[in-house]
Order: sequence, then structure tokens, then C-alpha cells
Amino acid sequence: MIPTQRTAEPAAPRTARAATAPRSASPRTSRRDAAAVEALVTAHLPLVGHVVREVAMRLPAHVDSGDLAGAGAAGLLQAARGYDEETGVPFTRYASTRIRGAVLDELRVMDLVSRGVRSRGREMHGVEDSLTATLGRRPTREELAGAMGVGTAEVDRRRAESGVTVSSLDAPVAGSGDGGEALARTWAEGLADERPGPEELALRAERMRVMGAGVAALPERLRRVVVGTFLEQRPLAEVAEELGVTESRVSQLRTEALGLLRAGMEAVLEPQRPAEAPVGVAARRREAFYADVALHAAAAGVGSAARSAQAREELAARAAAPVRTAASVAAVAAAAAVPAQRQAVRPAPWATRQALPA
Repeated sequence: MIPTQRTAEPAAPRTARAATAPRSASPRTSRRDAAAVEALVTAHLPLVGHVVREVAMRLPAHVDSGDLAGAGAAGLLQAARGYDEETGVPFTRYASTRIRGAVLDELRVMDLVSRGVRSRGREMHGVEDSLTATLGRRPTREELAGAMGVGTAEVDRRRAESGVTVSSLDAPVAGSGDGGEALARTWAEGLADERPGPEELALRAERMRVMGAGVAALPERLRRVVVGTFLEQRPLAEVAEELGVTESRVSQLRTEALGLLRAGMEAVLEPQRPAEAPVGVAARRREAFYADVALHAAAAGVGSAARSAQAREELAARAAAPVRTAASVAAVAAAAAVPAQRQAVRPAPWATRQALPA
């Protein structure tokens, strides 16, 4: 059999056929150059503001339009890169759809509640509005649960979920003052934690220890006035009767004690005082009181551990010193009394000489 011309033609290889076949440029796979995309985005940039304003009309006031505008601009850029003129769809309509979708995606990201929760909430509110129109009143939990075909617990859960709202911390919170004037502050100011921090708590504890040291270092009379009037909350008349003075004198002693306490605390907490030698008895007494307050404060834990131990030992020695001094004074007084008694009993020398015979 003689092959015909058609059968005699060899089959072209697939690779060669694919190489020689004309390839039609696909608009979806081709990419627009950067200059054309930029020109398209610049010309239709006002469309972003129009779509954002249209969507924001149904949104609460705390939603930031700037974030939505940024998402809309990103959607416009994607629309400019993927637009195909051969579809016959105007770019404005195509870009509006892409911009709206980008804005809605941004809203879903900003929402703390899932789409399912929002959908169930809208369903419940729709049934509730229908029952309200039918009954002429708001339905009860049982009526709403029966119309929805769920239990009352599910109704409560959906109400709790739909009641979740998102608000900006920079949003003003309106209120009224004592005089009826309008006050405005942000949620961030209202939610600020006004509790003291660790540093402030440490400073307060140190001040309290220094104050206790100052009270312990006060003279006995002033310390009894401070303890009786402030710590024990006793009336002035009772403290005056205990001290054997008038109430006005107790008030004067209290003022004097408060002045000493304030000065002693400042000397310990703010020791930047001029190093000058005290002149006069009063100045020396004040310096001695300041040193005594510092000693009691160190014993209470203000300062290093070594200084605290040293201060406690010094205070213990000081507390034991008056007992030994009193005993030694009594012993010295008794010892001094014995020679006096002996001298009183012993006869005078001249009397003895007179008693001798001539």
C-alpha cells in the first residue's frame, strides 16, 4: 500500500508544536506596569473615601475611619493590578467591589466577636422584633426561646454575646460634675490604675518606719502626748489630766512634738543639710534628736543590714545603761554614807586629848 501524502506527513513533536503555536496573552496572568497602576490608583483614589463614608454610616462612632481608609486604599491597589479591560466591566464598579470587600475584611479583623456570634445575635433580634410587633410588648425569655426553638439558657447566652461592644480608649466619656457642668474624659483616663506602684509602696513603708523612729526618739513628755492624742485617739482633757497640765499646754506640747517629728524625718530622709557645728543649747539638742531619730530608723530597717544590727545593739546597750547607772549611784551613795556614820561615832581628837590625865 502506497501511503498517501496525508499519512506520509510525520507527526510534529509536542514540544515543537507547543513552541510554534501562538500563545494568547492572558489578561489575568499578565501584570500591568507600575506607571499604569499608579495612574489608575491616583485617578480613582476619591472612590476610597466614598466607599468608606458609605460603610461608616452604619458603624458605631468608635470605629476609626483612618484604618478603614487604609484598607480601602489597599483594595484599590489590588483592583488596579488585577483589572481586565476585556471583561467590559467599568473599573469604577470593579474597584468599588474590591474596596468594599477590603473594608469589610478590616472590620472583621477589628471585631472581637466572631461572625457566627454576630449572625446569631441578628437572628435573635429579628425574632424579638417580630414578637414585639405581634404581641405589642417585648417578649419574655420563654416566649423568645419558644419562637426560636431553643432553650432559655441559649437565649441568655446569645444576649450576653451580642451585648459585647468595642469602644476606643480615646473616646470621651461624658458626665456631670457637682455644679452640673459637663465633664469629659477618655476611657483611658477612667481605666487608669490609681493604685500605688512598688516604688511608691516602698517609699511609704520607709516613711512609716522613720516616723515610728521619730516618735520613739521624742522626749518622754512629748512622746506621751503624741501617743495619747494620735495613736490612742484619747481626748486632750484625759491626756492633760494624766500629765497634770492644762489642755492648752497639751496642745502646745503636741505642736512642739509635730515640729520635731517633721524636722527629724526631713533630717533622715533628706540629709542634704549644711554641715555646721551647732551653736547654742537648743541647736545641740536638735542635732542630738536628729541623730537619735537616725539611730532608731536604722534599727527599724532603714539602711543597710550591718547598720541596722549595729543600731539595735546600741539601743539595747542604751536601754540597759540607766539600770546600771542607778545601781552604781546607789552603791556610791551607800559607800559614802558609811564613812560619814563612822566619823559621827568616832570622838574628836581634841576631846580624847582632854580626857587624858595631865
